[in-house]
Amino acid sequence: MSFRRSSQPHLSIGGRLLTSGFTIGFGLSGTICVSAGVGSAALKRRFPTLPFSREAPIFPRERVPDGAPGHVTRERQTMKLLRYGPIGAEMPGLLDAEGQIRDLSLHVSDIGPVQLSPASLDRLRAIDPKSLPLVHGSPRIGVPVSGIGKFIAIGLNFADHAAESNAPIPKEPIVFTKAITSLTGPNDEVIIPKDSVKSDWEVELGIIIGSKCQHVPEAEALKHVAGFCVVNDVSEREWQIERGGTWDKGKGADTFGPTGPWLVTPDEVGDVQALDMWLDLNGKRRQTGNTRTMIFGAAHLVSYVSRFITLLPGDLITTGTPPGVGMGVKPEPVYLKPGDVMTLGVSKLGEQRQVVRAWTPADIA
Repeated sequence: MSFRRSSQPHLSIGGRLLTSGFTIGFGLSGTICVSAGVGSAALKRRFPTLPFSREAPIFPRERVPDGAPGHVTRERQTMKLLRYGPIGAEMPGLLDAEGQIRDLSLHVSDIGPVQLSPASLDRLRAIDPKSLPLVHGSPRIGVPVSGIGKFIAIGLNFADHAAESNAPIPKEPIVFTKAITSLTGPNDEVIIPKDSVKSDWEVELGIIIGSKCQHVPEAEALKHVAGFCVVNDVSEREWQIERGGTWDKGKGADTFGPTGPWLVTPDEVGDVQALDMWLDLNGKRRQTGNTRTMIFGAAHLVSYVSRFITLLPGDLITTGTPPGVGMGVKPEPVYLKPGDVMTLGVSKLGEQRQVVRAWTPADIA
């Protein structure tokens, strides 16, 4: 992929044209990041009162054929996109090859439905991570995508999990929904709801939709996927199974949808039906599985759901869990209690860690 720089570079702060020669933007903590071909020393001479940090060159703007004068050849980058920062104030970022978070806010305002289209992802993929400001410290990691409109879940999608649940293997995918208010960051607390006695865990593969899906053939389904992520489909079994009606009320409590840490693009994941899955409770392995044993694979699920529900960019499908949930422990089930620690992950997609606590009246916002 090759590019040529714009013929009219400029300096702008907050979108206002100040002078010709270079472009800058605000980094973390109000510092100024250079984003063209002029060094920070020149900027300091012209704007001595502004707080400057490191140079952060941006990518040239105009694409030209490989081999043309002035072209820059760059290898295709794979991506792990994320959002970091306090709840409600998350910033867009990506994980570089060294496992460091890089700030994407000079290029996009967020990682949301608009940024998930194939064209938008290609633009982000063209960015050299080393050109982005480094995020220091260990910020909170949020849900990797904002503006999730639908949180769709698939039940009993592993034969051995169906067996431990004393349920028949489904002939078609079991589709239910989780409330979008259950979404939470991958390492945020999980709150046992008021009056819950059977809260449980489920490590799952999540699918994040990148483009609109309606009656999509299975062979075309993964072309509509922006990326994959880890989901903990936390569940209240009494409410799900013993209280009548649908499963939804046992699946949608606040904090029952830890998601992330990253959205990993399909080109980096490779074969999505060859990913190891695991979950530990208080250091003891409870779940071990692999996506190859899913009854209905990722492509089939996207296609199937799109027959009944229009899928839009940012929608999330969580695809079922392998055996080892608390409900299935013998001789007696094991359910979550305050102070428990869940750690879980899916290969290539990262890991989560949640501390469990009891609900309090203060949790009513």
